Amino acid sequence: MNSQAPHGTTAATGTGTGTGTGTGEAAGPDKAAGSGKKLEGPRALLLDAGVPIASYYVLTGVFGLSTLAALAWSGALPAARSVWSLVRERRFNAMATVMTVTNVVGLLLSLMAGDERLMLAKDSAVSSTFGLAVLVSALIGRPMLVPTLKPWLTRGDAAKGAAWDRLTARSARFRRVQNRHSAVWGAALLGECVARMIGAFTLPVDTMVWLGTVMLVVAIVVATVVSGVVGVQMMERMLAAEVAADTAAGAAVTAPAGSVSAAPAGTAAR
Repeated sequence: MNSQAPHGTTAATGTGTGTGTGTGEAAGPDKAAGSGKKLEGPRALLLDAGVPIASYYVLTGVFGLSTLAALAWSGALPAARSVWSLVRERRFNAMATVMTVTNVVGLLLSLMAGDERLMLAKDSAVSSTFGLAVLVSALIGRPMLVPTLKPWLTRGDAAKGAAWDRLTARSARFRRVQNRHSAVWGAALLGECVARMIGAFTLPVDTMVWLGTVMLVVAIVVATVVSGVVGVQMMERMLAAEVAADTAAGAAVTAPAGSVSAAPAGTAAR
């Protein structure tokens, strides 16, 4: 009887210490990594897409710069980030590169004849470059919107971030949903550009001045709703299921250790 008590005590102590230490050491770096990276996607989207687009309208509308000058200045930041990623970080910055190409296309079109309808079509050609890039990235299995989508859905939660990485690496279904999300956005933006291009050469110029903006807003709303149903909501459910399964697996691993350590203690008491 007495010989069993120390053995049970030793097992309980060893298991408890090992479990506690292992969990603490594993959770610390994951939590720190999650906290450090949770804003990387939104920050990159803001720098590579938000700032150039906003600066273009500010430069043309507030400061009165020409379309050519505004495109050149607004494209400076994404161009610099593209070069920086390739030279210093040894990686390809897809978002910054696409925005740079979009601005280059706009610059080339701006150098052409200043026909009113051509200027309206120019806006379609510029934005279609981005839509086409997003669509192609989904078709080749490298969805361009994933880096900005991950922080949005995981919200800096280390468990969700780990679940996202596991699903991306192991689940073909999860990767298909990621591709589907980007494909919806790419198709919506490209479709809007085609419609605006057709309108630029068939409808009155005065009509297209305001209708072009309406088309863009409608495309964004449609893409948001559709991608939410066929992409975002499905990924959220899969993430929740993966986190729950991982939590249950962790509980199943620790439960037997607790029952083993409790039995010898009860025997010793009797």
